[in-house]
Amino acid sequence: MRFRIDRDTFADAVAWTARSLPTRPSVPVLAGLLIETAGDGLTLSGFDYETSTRATLPAEVADDGRALVSGRLLSEIVKSLPSKPIDVSLDGTKVQVSCGSARFSLSTMPVEEYPQLPQMPTSSGTIKADEFATAVAQASAAAGRDEMLPLLTGVRLEIDGSTISLMATDRFRASLRELQWSPEASDASGHALVPARVLGETARSLVSGSDITIAISSGETGDGLIGFEGTVGNGTRRTETVELTLEQQEDGALLIAGGRQI
Repeated sequence: MRFRIDRDTFADAVAWTARSLPTRPSVPVLAGLLIETAGDGLTLSGFDYETSTRATLPAEVADDGRALVSGRLLSEIVKSLPSKPIDVSLDGTKVQVSCGSARFSLSTMPVEEYPQLPQMPTSSGTIKADEFATAVAQASAAAGRDEMLPLLTGVRLEIDGSTISLMATDRFRASLRELQWSPEASDASGHALVPARVLGETARSLVSGSDITIAISSGETGDGLIGFEGTVGNGTRRTETVELTLEQQEDGALLIAGGRQI
């Protein structure tokens, strides 16, 4: 693996991907950031078994390959580098990072132990990035913060034709925000209960683009997969997350708002 890339482009993508990595991973490799090169670009990936993030960006690739390194360490290194092109290469069990007169060497993690990332579901439609970010911020304001009640920390996203509804409640207040979007099919329908934190961070990170692609693959009892993808600069960013389970909801955690149960 060997490539050259613009410092600011690389630093921004690494910081975004590393931000989603777990601080206390269940297994050490989940603290790693997966770097993969192919063709004329590279992909940076992070995964914690619930949420995955992928940033694809252009680069001058000399050799294809893949390496797994500490995401937070790489982020700290890259943001301290001067504003010059960065050269990254895999040398045995070390990843060499050079920029101007700066040189760093990072130990790699066993890439063969890294779990396979989930595949993005089939696109359900697109929505304007700025409108979606505003709606998510408004709806998330009513989401709960108590991790002992995980269902209430989510935002329920419902699709009904050309309308998307975002709903949240912490049992003391509730929010409902509706907006129009462009579905792949006129009779599109679906729902997902997405962690408010993940949804908010994803919407903010994609607000600089024009449109966001939303893809939902719901199971019969929850535990479906929802993905968001958008353009940032010259590359793309994608987030997939497992929705919060919809089973075993207590009566006290239900609220009727606008004639709908959330």
